[in-house]
Amino acid sequence: MQVLVAGGTGVIGRQLVPLLRSAGHDVVVLSRPGRSATAADRLGAKVVEADALDRAAVAKALRSAAPQAVVNMLTAIPAEINPRRLAKDFELTNRLRTEGTRNLLEAARDIGVQRVVSQGLAYAYDPGGTGAADEEAPLWKNPPKQFVPVLGALRDLERQTLLAEGAVLRLGHLYGPGTIYAPDGSFVQQVRAGKVPLVGGGTATFSFTHTRDAAAAVVAAIKSDYNGVLNVVDDEPAPMNVWLPELADILGARKPKGAPAALARMAVGGWGVAFMTQLRGADNARAKLQLDWTPRYPTWRTGFTAELRNTASPAAA
Repeated sequence: MQVLVAGGTGVIGRQLVPLLRSAGHDVVVLSRPGRSATAADRLGAKVVEADALDRAAVAKALRSAAPQAVVNMLTAIPAEINPRRLAKDFELTNRLRTEGTRNLLEAARDIGVQRVVSQGLAYAYDPGGTGAADEEAPLWKNPPKQFVPVLGALRDLERQTLLAEGAVLRLGHLYGPGTIYAPDGSFVQQVRAGKVPLVGGGTATFSFTHTRDAAAAVVAAIKSDYNGVLNVVDDEPAPMNVWLPELADILGARKPKGAPAALARMAVGGWGVAFMTQLRGADNARAKLQLDWTPRYPTWRTGFTAELRNTASPAAA
């Protein structure tokens, strides 16, 4: 099958393109002009160039590529995010998830694309529920102000994908090569430096997804005829007060200190505090059933160890 991947040189795309090729697919990467053609070529994919926000250019690129399936992983997320200005940092990503998705799916419809798979988020569930959220749980009803436009864009992406009878893979907190949890990632560097406290007790529950497991789920979703949303996360949702100290231990860093939410709010804002105290984990049972998919790393414990062992700071006490 000819598969076009929009966002094919991102952290998931770098895992996805080789997996697609090993599964027998021909892969075309939609690349922004002058940006990532070389990276896509290194992955062994063909390249078509278009700015995803340019409707005519996207239509022309898809006619040229003539794919049977389209994977929408369009984002432009900064390497480091300031939680106090999340809405600003995500402005371009929000446009890609709304306008870019519209351009991509309209062009896909016009050429008769058979299958659409889009990337969503599994940590936008309303924190009012209990336990790990399944796909029927409501998304955040009254999110912090900085998250409002981000969530709005995600809702629109899901709406458009479902109208195209496609699948949305709601991914957890991504770790693996190129992410903030990589050995050289910004979050890992902050943990090594002892700069990540447990705010308000660290009660937010995280569901993690290794980038390779995300890529494997995309490959399975292309093959599947399931239309709807699926949580693509590992088997062990964990509160921050559990996984952060273990991450610090793997890195040989000092155990994180506690910080009152009221004090932290001055530094990281309302969204930063909510991110560390209110997030709800996600349940992956439906994705396993519908995609016949099982994560290589069923828990962040083994995944973090595999990615970060032997990377402890020599200066750590």
